[in-house]
Amino acid sequence: MTTFNEMIDDTLLHLTGYSTFQDQATYLTAGIDADDLTLPVADATAVSRGLIEIGSELIQVDSVNNTTAVLTAPPYGRGYRSTTAGAHASGTRVVSSPMFPRSTVKKAINDAIKSVYPELFSVGSVEFPFQPSITAYSLPAGALDVLQIKYQSIGPSKEWLPVRRYEVDKHASTEVFTNGVAVNVYEGIIPGRTIRITFTKEPAELVNDSDVFTTVTGLPSSCEDLIRFGAAYRLVPFFDAARLSGQSAESDFGGANRQPSGASQLSRFLLQMYQVRLAEETKGLQTLFPTRSHYTR
Repeated sequence: MTTFNEMIDDTLLHLTGYSTFQDQATYLTAGIDADDLTLPVADATAVSRGLIEIGSELIQVDSVNNTTAVLTAPPYGRGYRSTTAGAHASGTRVVSSPMFPRSTVKKAINDAIKSVYPELFSVGSVEFPFQPSITAYSLPAGALDVLQIKYQSIGPSKEWLPVRRYEVDKHASTEVFTNGVAVNVYEGIIPGRTIRITFTKEPAELVNDSDVFTTVTGLPSSCEDLIRFGAAYRLVPFFDAARLSGQSAESDFGGANRQPSGASQLSRFLLQMYQVRLAEETKGLQTLFPTRSHYTR
C-alpha cells in the first residue's frame, strides 16, 4: 500500500533522475518545536543563508554559525511560503535550497489527482429498502452521477436485478435533498426489496504523509504512476526557470553549458506519457463500468 510520503519520494526520484542536480543536506542534532528559531545541525557548512527544508516545512535562514553549527531563522522564517511550521525530531533531514520542495510536490500530486476527473473517478455505493410511496432518493455527500442501480430479487438465489427506469437529478433542491443530488426510481420494484445504487465520486486529495493512495483517493493502485507523471510534467519546467541569467559570472557560465528549453521538452514527453496512461486507465474503468442505457419519464 503506497502512502502519500512514498508518492512524494517516487515523484522526486523521477525529477532528480532526469538531472544532475542533487540536494545538499545535513540533519538536526536536536529536536525543535514549531516556534523555535535556532536550529542545531550536524554540518553547518552544508547549509547557506536562504531557504531550507525540514520535512515538508520551508524555513528562511537568516544566519549560519559554522562554529556552533546552529542556523538562525528570523521571526517570519518558520512555515515559509505558506508551509506549516511544526516540530521536528533529532535526526530529521535538513535540505539546503531544495529545487523541488516537498510541499510543492504535494500540491502537484494533488493537482494531478484532481485533473483526472471525469475521465477517472472514485466509486461508492449505498443501499436502502425500496418504498413504493417514495420516488426520489437522496444520494450521499460527494456523489456526482449514477453508474448503475440494482435491486435484490426474492428467492434463494439472492440475484441482483438491474433497474432500467431511473433519472438522476444533479440539481435537486438542497432544501429537500441535503447534498443537491437525487435519483428518481420509476421501476416497479417489490416493496421492501433492497436497492443498491453505485455512483461516481471525484477522487479525494491526499493530506497526511501516512494517507494510503488507494484508500483516500478511491483510485486503483494502477493509477499511481499516472499521478506521478502528472505531477512530474507540472514541475519539470521549473528547471528552465532556474537556468535564466543569474547575478554572477559563475551562474552565467553554468547556464551556458546547459541546453536551453531542455526541461520544457522533457515536460512535453512526461505529458505524453501521462496522456497515454490516462487513456489506458480510462479504458480499463469503462470496461469495468460500461455505459448502460436506461429510461426516464
